[in-house]
Amino acid sequence: MSRDGRVSDRVARIGKSAIHEMTRLSRQVEDVAFLSWAKPTSDTPEFIREAAVRAIREGRVGGYSAPAGLPELRQAIAAKLGRDNGIAADPSEIIVTVGAIEGISAAVMALVDPGDEVILPVPTYSTHIRQVELASGRPVLVPTMEEEGFRLDLEALRRAVTPRTKAILYCSPANPTGTVFPEEDLRELARIALEHDLAVITDEAYEYFVFDGRKHFSIGSLPEMRRHVVSCFTFTKTYAMTGYRIGYLHADAELIPQISKAHIPFAICAPVVSQYAALAAITGPQDCVDGYRAHYEKMRNLMCERLDRLSSSFAYSRPGGSYLMFPRILDPEGARDSFAFCRKLLTEAKVSSTPGVAFGPPGEGHLRLSFCVPEETIHKAFDRLEAYFGT
Repeated sequence: MSRDGRVSDRVARIGKSAIHEMTRLSRQVEDVAFLSWAKPTSDTPEFIREAAVRAIREGRVGGYSAPAGLPELRQAIAAKLGRDNGIAADPSEIIVTVGAIEGISAAVMALVDPGDEVILPVPTYSTHIRQVELASGRPVLVPTMEEEGFRLDLEALRRAVTPRTKAILYCSPANPTGTVFPEEDLRELARIALEHDLAVITDEAYEYFVFDGRKHFSIGSLPEMRRHVVSCFTFTKTYAMTGYRIGYLHADAELIPQISKAHIPFAICAPVVSQYAALAAITGPQDCVDGYRAHYEKMRNLMCERLDRLSSSFAYSRPGGSYLMFPRILDPEGARDSFAFCRKLLTEAKVSSTPGVAFGPPGEGHLRLSFCVPEETIHKAFDRLEAYFGT
């Protein structure tokens, strides 16, 4: 295929994002029922918004912060990591980032040389694959076990390690499947990493949204993994702050300056107004997080009930966390081309979903649905789906 000679090979090889293409197409259809966007539809809590406004009014946001972030915010993050994640963190081991995405990008750039391999359990968030590609690394996609709720296939992961393997990058609770990787599996993953001297980069954006008595486990809490893990988190999902673009990472003291070398060219620093909003979020009342979790669990249950009524069209694994799920398309034609299937649902049923192929080749034959939406949106979408499929 010919391409513009001005464009680098590493960018030219990356295909168009199916996620953003579906967003673009969805905006062209009137009265769409949106189940495709992985962002909360609720607004940011008022006390967080007020903190941002106050910082602006007091003239505290007109300049850069230190590249690593406001000292008081890093202090609060260190306390949170110890309390909620079991990670013994010093503020000097924390970088405040432009969402978890920029933190993961900086970590990948700091760890991966051209030709290095990075293992990713798939389906996974498509941006993670691209981050490896943009670092001129090679993504090694290891399918999870769908029949066990998209659980890690640890033996396949172990077999995927080669002399070129540099890191493992995973997301838990997972986007798009909603799988919460259990502690015993992550401890085994840690053993694999230690055996082969690999880095582990985590995306823990949905850490607080786990259901049915499950527990989120941070692999960075294992003392023996301290030199091996870059743990990435975000305020954007926890506090419905997606537009603020604010997150953070933790790594050991020797690695932080190296990650900072990538963070500074990418961002200089995270937006200062968002840092003050994040400080209010992490030190303020946490009942909003509990409220989001309760709502998402209720909407998860409702979506499963509605999917049960479409059992001739979809099969699914009940997600244990996040606010996303990943049903399998049972129609043979739709299963061969999830992008075409989702376009048909959009134009013919006015329901917006995300094609599974966006999350790696093993995601083909699926679609991602989001339940961080009001109850009426789920009913509206599934009423249309039932009419469309004739059930």
